[in-house]
Amino acid sequence: MSLKTTQMTKAPVFFRFSLPPKNLLKTFCCSIARKPMNSFSSPFKISIKLQSRDSFLWHYNYFVLAQKDSASQYNCTSSVNIEIQKKNSPAKLRKKMRKSPEGQLRHGLDMCSKRGDLLEAISLYDNALSAGVKFDQHNYNVLLYLCSSAAMGILRPAKSGTKRSNGNNSGSNDQNQPSIKTVEKLTEVSEKIKELALDRGFQIYEEMRSEKIPLNEAAFTSVARLAVAKGDGDLAFDMVKQMQSYGIAPRLRSYSPMVFAFCKNMEVEKAYEVDEHMKAFGVEAEEPELEALLKLSAEAGREEKVYHLLHRLRASVRQVSPSTANVIEQWFKSKVAAKVGATGSSIETIRRAMESRGGGWHGQGWLNKGKWKIEHTSMTPTGVCRCCGEQLITIDIDPLETEYFAKSIVALATQKEIESNFTKFQEWLDNHGPYEAIIDGANVGLYPENPIPSSFFSQLNAVVNGIRERSPSKKWPLIVMHHKRTRDVPAIRPSNKQLINEWKNVGALYTTPTGSNDDWYWLYAAVKFKCLIITHDEMRDHIFAMLGNDFFPKWKERHQVRFSFTAHGPEFHMPPPYSIVIQLVLSTAFPIVM
Repeated sequence: MSLKTTQMTKAPVFFRFSLPPKNLLKTFCCSIARKPMNSFSSPFKISIKLQSRDSFLWHYNYFVLAQKDSASQYNCTSSVNIEIQKKNSPAKLRKKMRKSPEGQLRHGLDMCSKRGDLLEAISLYDNALSAGVKFDQHNYNVLLYLCSSAAMGILRPAKSGTKRSNGNNSGSNDQNQPSIKTVEKLTEVSEKIKELALDRGFQIYEEMRSEKIPLNEAAFTSVARLAVAKGDGDLAFDMVKQMQSYGIAPRLRSYSPMVFAFCKNMEVEKAYEVDEHMKAFGVEAEEPELEALLKLSAEAGREEKVYHLLHRLRASVRQVSPSTANVIEQWFKSKVAAKVGATGSSIETIRRAMESRGGGWHGQGWLNKGKWKIEHTSMTPTGVCRCCGEQLITIDIDPLETEYFAKSIVALATQKEIESNFTKFQEWLDNHGPYEAIIDGANVGLYPENPIPSSFFSQLNAVVNGIRERSPSKKWPLIVMHHKRTRDVPAIRPSNKQLINEWKNVGALYTTPTGSNDDWYWLYAAVKFKCLIITHDEMRDHIFAMLGNDFFPKWKERHQVRFSFTAHGPEFHMPPPYSIVIQLVLSTAFPIVM
């Protein structure tokens, strides 16, 4: 085969040629013609790349036999044996990896994790160490997770029973292994298993460090859980603190074991320190952590912390669980709760404070003193407490939250949309608003998966008229939908075209431009005007996830209107007449809906 170059350099020379991809081993005689130069470097390094259905790259040394034909040219001939190794596809590489000792180890450990089989995982670990199989970060993480879970007392059961293979663990047989008892969907482990998991967990952690395998968030969290199981909360907290030096952001699961451990041991200040560390890293405690902190604070007589935690519960938990409600009840029955409280605040001052916070909470601390009366009662359909007679309200997000919410939508929308398009919409709203209701046009017209395109506008019009009739001012709602909806076949029919023109003339229709997502538009309008949004969209996709969960659920509860169609027209399911979150009413009662 003849190969020709166009340049002679000291760097590797590249050649291209074609071969049938099935030729995996072949000997070639290469005749190489080069441009004049005074001398040759020998040996030469050549990179050969095969251009066919698969690509290859090799580097070989070989000696060039040069023969001078004339003053202007060297003819160089050489024979070279080239071994062509076919490059495997990604799927074949994965298959090959699975068959390797490392691949078999990874698969085995993954299966143990899936089944919650600690003993088999430890057996695989011991056998792999004996065979000199290298461990990677993933394998160590699986082992640490299983050990930390077992040390805490709970493992997930095997999907198809709890039977294990006969792998030995440090020379002991299955019949001598500590027992595992399956309890419903969890696996409760014995004390011997806990001790084994704790001992081997720290051993595996030390091995991971000695091998200089980098620790990620999962590894730090598992070691923190091992420390808690050992009863060393300080070591657990230190592990989480170390994450910062590694540039790793802790997660709620990193903190939870410490919160529960410190609260259980009545280590009040340490529990509060963990809570503050969580907040500093933007990690929001959920109901189990808040319940533990609330119980600790109540038992420690820390009334200011109890008040603060009650507010956090109402802000982040829509409806408290029975166990949390019981903790709250025990606080109000306590002697400390009867003693705390300040006097002197007028009803009007409290009312203004509550209104400034969206209702249901005044933020003035404990007011008045005396023994609390605890009653288990019920609510009327309209939200009146049958015990204290107070009307529970529908709590909206407060003005500062509303402003922040609107700014967040604008910031995200202008990142995802063409900024000039969204700015134009904001200006249009300023000129045509305010509105009492916004309608997600596409969602209404296509509900429920409307198979008849021709009924899109008639269905939408029925909702527009229905929601307008419910308005005391009879003001038109604003329909927001993509502009293509007003240009497709159903839209050009005379009756539908008349509807579109009417909506445009009265400022009841805004069509979003090409390339835009109308969700940003109708959501922003509803937040800006603090009005209703008529849609069945559950707002669970990535767009709404970017807004966070701090107050979005509360806003939805207050503003979203769902609907259905009956023989008599649309039927609207308005927001509930009261919110189910913890509320403080003017009589200083704390109605807690369960």
